[in-house]
Amino acid sequence: MSNFEENNSAPKIHVEAPPITDPANSGNHQTPPPAASSNDGVVAGILRRWKREELVKKGALPLRVAALIFSLISFLVMAFNKHGDWRDFDKYDEYRYLLAIAILSSLYNGGILFLKVKGKQLLQPRMAAIIYFAGDQITAYLLLSSASSAIPITNRMRENSDNIFTDSSSTAICMSIFAFICFAVSALISGFKLSTQPYI
Repeated sequence: MSNFEENNSAPKIHVEAPPITDPANSGNHQTPPPAASSNDGVVAGILRRWKREELVKKGALPLRVAALIFSLISFLVMAFNKHGDWRDFDKYDEYRYLLAIAILSSLYNGGILFLKVKGKQLLQPRMAAIIYFAGDQITAYLLLSSASSAIPITNRMRENSDNIFTDSSSTAICMSIFAFICFAVSALISGFKLSTQPYI
């Protein structure tokens, strides 16, 4: 063998492969943590829905009580707003309209509260939800309409003379607006209850 062949020959390197271990027999083998179950999300969603429905049920009754109180105050203040001569509410169509809607609102809401307190269910839940939703909306619109019709004439009267008659009229108008707000929110709650009813 020549020197040239000895110098150009590549050195041989011995490489050892790492030992192969069986994961089943390894003592340090760690199993990955189990993935979160999809049932946890379903249970959390159900709990959230129950809490929301419970909040809606608790919020509906105080709103109706407040709407009844505001409607009754508006009705009573306007009914006793009679001070002689031109300062009698029944001489103005706008004030008579305000009084009539306050009475209607009081009767409607008083009837609903009476049935709720007694725990009587005269209608099926689905039909009751439809009636409450429609009734709340109609009553809210009527209250806003009556207050809006009485505001201009009251402003004109206050420009000429500000007295107990115009103050009482303003109070009745404010109470009707507050009752409208309560009914508007109650209509939203009734709409939510209606949307949760089956077969609608």
